[in-house]
Amino acid sequence: MEVTITFDRPEEGPKSGPVMVGWFLTSDKSAVLYDAPERLIFRQTNKTHAKSASRCPAVIQMESRYFVVKCPYDLHLGFRRDDKGKPVIVNRAGVASPVRGNKLNEILTMVPEVEWRYPDRPTIQLALPYCFICDELVYVTQLGTFAHYRKDPLPGTIFGGRFPLNTWPRPLMWAFEWHEPEKDIVLKRGEPLFYVQFEAEGPDRPVQLVEAERTAELQAYMDKISGVVNYVNQTFGLFRAAEALRPARLLVPKERG
Repeated sequence: MEVTITFDRPEEGPKSGPVMVGWFLTSDKSAVLYDAPERLIFRQTNKTHAKSASRCPAVIQMESRYFVVKCPYDLHLGFRRDDKGKPVIVNRAGVASPVRGNKLNEILTMVPEVEWRYPDRPTIQLALPYCFICDELVYVTQLGTFAHYRKDPLPGTIFGGRFPLNTWPRPLMWAFEWHEPEKDIVLKRGEPLFYVQFEAEGPDRPVQLVEAERTAELQAYMDKISGVVNYVNQTFGLFRAAEALRPARLLVPKERG
């Protein structure tokens, strides 16, 4: 006898509807540069044929679960070693660069060579103010832009990551492992920089992404967990302690006038 097993989710209760995830910038400085994250949905595609991939439920389901964070800068970067053998980032655009040299040093960092995963693959980090928060257990995964085509591929791969954003809200940086340092990195403002995916309890729950207020309670909580990576090796071991310090509610959707 064939037995059918179904997994029903309650129609009511705190985990019955969409999971609400908030995004915010950790600073209002130059906020106009940073576009809101967008759901990965390809518009202006062929939907006239019934068998078009644009109408495939599996494709639509997949795309709806990723959000795109766009690059806020135009950057043309090279790699070299100075006269002491120290690895340095070269601003190939020079005086024509939209980002001033002193500002470039504020947002872009060469990871110390002893921390590279491979001795021949430099790692750089681009600081960003994007942060996400939720009031229930939700994991965020940061990954590369696999669904976007680049005529000139980047000469390496981004460092992805996965952590519980309800307990550990922190700004996401763009970390890049330079597999071919002899080739330049070219980033363009407005192009997809990375994707984020949110995993709530129950894989069928949709995600509602809203802009969140950077409240005093949220800022105070973030201050308590910020910078700990400089003092311990395994920050995941601090999640339980962080959760004990966390207020019940940190996500406050921003009101639109």
